[in-house]
Amino acid sequence: MKKNHIIRAGSGALALAVSLALSPTAEASSHMDAPLITLDPAANTTDVYAFVGDYEGQKMLMTALGVYPHQEPGVGPNKYNFDDEVLYAIHVSTGSDVAAGIATYTYEFQFETTYRNSNTILQSYLGVVEANADANQNLIQTYMVTKVNNSTGIRTELGTGIVPPNNQGIATPYYNVADNGENPAKPGVSTLGELDRYTAGAIAALSNNYMSFAGQRDDGFYGDIQSIFDLLQLRDPGVDSQGGFNIHMMSLAIPLDELGGDQQVVGVYATTSREKIDIVTDYSYDQRRKVRTKRKNRRRTVREITFTRTIRTTQTPVPRMAQVGRQGNPLFNEALVAIRDKDLYSRTSPSEDDELFRDYAETPELAALINAIVFGGSGPAIEENRTDIAGIYIPDVIKVDLSTPVARLAGAGPMDADNPDDAGFSNQSIFGGDTLLSAIQDPFDNGGQIPGGWPNGRRFGDDVIDIAVTALISDLRTNPVTINSAAGIDGVNSNDAGYNKVFPYESTPQNGRNHIHP
Repeated sequence: MKKNHIIRAGSGALALAVSLALSPTAEASSHMDAPLITLDPAANTTDVYAFVGDYEGQKMLMTALGVYPHQEPGVGPNKYNFDDEVLYAIHVSTGSDVAAGIATYTYEFQFETTYRNSNTILQSYLGVVEANADANQNLIQTYMVTKVNNSTGIRTELGTGIVPPNNQGIATPYYNVADNGENPAKPGVSTLGELDRYTAGAIAALSNNYMSFAGQRDDGFYGDIQSIFDLLQLRDPGVDSQGGFNIHMMSLAIPLDELGGDQQVVGVYATTSREKIDIVTDYSYDQRRKVRTKRKNRRRTVREITFTRTIRTTQTPVPRMAQVGRQGNPLFNEALVAIRDKDLYSRTSPSEDDELFRDYAETPELAALINAIVFGGSGPAIEENRTDIAGIYIPDVIKVDLSTPVARLAGAGPMDADNPDDAGFSNQSIFGGDTLLSAIQDPFDNGGQIPGGWPNGRRFGDDVIDIAVTALISDLRTNPVTINSAAGIDGVNSNDAGYNKVFPYESTPQNGRNHIHP
């Protein structure tokens, strides 16, 4: 961070963002947020996205969950895949559940992996894959999406989908420029008809007008994470630490009538869980004596392991799951929660955030570090009583105003000839003048203008590092507020690959045969 990046401006613009976050009706990730979850990459969340979008003329809540960070494209013989033993879930809060941090509805993704031929070392590809799940795609993953009404306990299977192959290169040419596996991955597109055949073929039409996708994608988060966690010694230009890497992503387009309509603000977060296994050991105090005397009724050590198969139908008992990962807004667990509580965050619910984690938001250590390291001890970041920061992060759900028009989307930059950003899009959200008109709130009596991106939802392309640091070094508690802009603070201002402006939005996965790390 450099002082010449900071622009002071008294304005009510940021107060709008804060008001939205504070309203009960009204996020970056390095992907290594907590010690334990980094040891379980298939369950390790990268980023959560939620925004108002459009699918073939229908206004929908677009959600996405990324997992399995830092995938080197084109590895072998085994590939990165979703884990059949992990329960992936996107949660949506409505009504009073938003402020309480309670999931009203849960959407579960459960995967199943099969092989066409297990008597070969060719784990994924037996030849060039012409279409998803054809005879040359050896490893086949399918999934079921289940909606859970957490008030009634009713479980509804919405439908199934198929996972497209990873982008290996020669084996998967249609991901790449000119349908040639020697070339880099295709850039993002503006229409459904322009999507590559693997991605387009993996978009699943579910019941009740839901749409889903699950598969490998480029890692669309960008930022100079290395320098941020290298004693905050930022560089100019910065280096995108996620550049050239892939993730696995699940996307779900949710019809608004499934949530009770668009005249509301909803909350979105995601979790990963593994099946719970109990190991119970009962040692008698006189066990050794009983063994020596060979008494017939001597007590033995009992090891009981409880195992329930994954649910597939509404008649099967629900398995006992242990939550191992959680994510809502970007940066919270990563940059605000202390080491001693990071794993606790992964295991708990947003409904517990007020009790367990509010102090981390109201007294952010990062603000003190910025002042000490970047500004030599006398910086602008207020270090205590940050009720404004707590308003964004507590409870840690991404709040989305559904009453607005669809969000403006990032493409491949404002000047790209084939896939430009939508007019008016700014990766700084409200700090760049990108606002939307709400039909249900008008916090500053200005006609209802609210943020066009995070913290009103989170879009692909939002520069959440800049937005979050701007919030930390500004005072958002008064009106008008003083904004200290952190735009361009880490020297990385865009993703290394252009986004799609259509579902599933995230960029084409990097080609294992032709890709670049910064």
